[in-house]
Amino acid sequence: MLKNRSRRAAALRTRTLVIAAMALVLPVTALASASPAMAEPKGIFKIFKECPTEIPIVTLCSVDTTKSGEVAIGKTKVPINKEIVQQGGFVPLGESEVEFFGLPAKNGESLSKVELNVPGGLLDFVNCEEVPALFQPICKAIFESGATQVTATTELAASEAHPVLFNELHLARERETAVTLPIRIHLKNTFLGNACYLGSEAHPIELHLTTGETKPPAGVTPLHGKAGESETLNEKGLLSLRITGNSLVENDFPVSTGVEGCGEAEIFFHKYTGFLDSIVNGKLKVPNKAGENAAVLNGELRAAAAPEVIESEKF
Repeated sequence: MLKNRSRRAAALRTRTLVIAAMALVLPVTALASASPAMAEPKGIFKIFKECPTEIPIVTLCSVDTTKSGEVAIGKTKVPINKEIVQQGGFVPLGESEVEFFGLPAKNGESLSKVELNVPGGLLDFVNCEEVPALFQPICKAIFESGATQVTATTELAASEAHPVLFNELHLARERETAVTLPIRIHLKNTFLGNACYLGSEAHPIELHLTTGETKPPAGVTPLHGKAGESETLNEKGLLSLRITGNSLVENDFPVSTGVEGCGEAEIFFHKYTGFLDSIVNGKLKVPNKAGENAAVLNGELRAAAAPEVIESEKF
């Protein structure tokens, strides 16, 4: 896997997790203003332009693009048919060369806020994804447009208590947890309003994604991920890594809380919120236990040592 090729990066491995945690909770704007403006990386390293390389303890930059898959909460399955990008910087945990602690992207968009259509929409009488292809356009026009359309946006809910973690050894060897990803899901609809969330920073939905085989409770079929095909990219002697055909999976996570803030209406100049919480909880079957939910994230991973990214600014 990718190795740091700089003395500066090697020396920084001894920095503690406490320092990394402090950096995580600082506002991104404060981090940016603490360092002078830097040129953007170039060439094959341009993709890492939002990596917070101005923070000295960052040794690894990554961009993970999910291109397909699905997220299932209870019986509700949301297909991933748009690209979702997760990006940021990583700090090694203690002396480790394989375990990393995630820091946010410079622009604050560590996880792109992509709205995915929830099949069946608000009515949920018909799952249009299960209708024969010939009739899907008509089905979606009736059930998944206008006032009945519901979208789900996965948002990062990382904090000092629930950080993003990455283990490149587990990723490569297809075993145990490769990525720990704390998230919340933002449900949107005219009637649901703009404050309908499943999960929160205090109580996130925590995914322990693997490229290997999952270990769900008895009676639940395991999922199988894959590490994908790795390729070393070289530009002017600087190296980066690209992994294609990557699949991260998880079906051993619970959803420990119900939704909050679902339902928004104004009656006689009084605004009401949250009056649909119990109905949405019933539809999603939450809270629930491990084994009743699943995530399959297929895509491409790009990674580079932070010193390489910084050096590319001289191209």
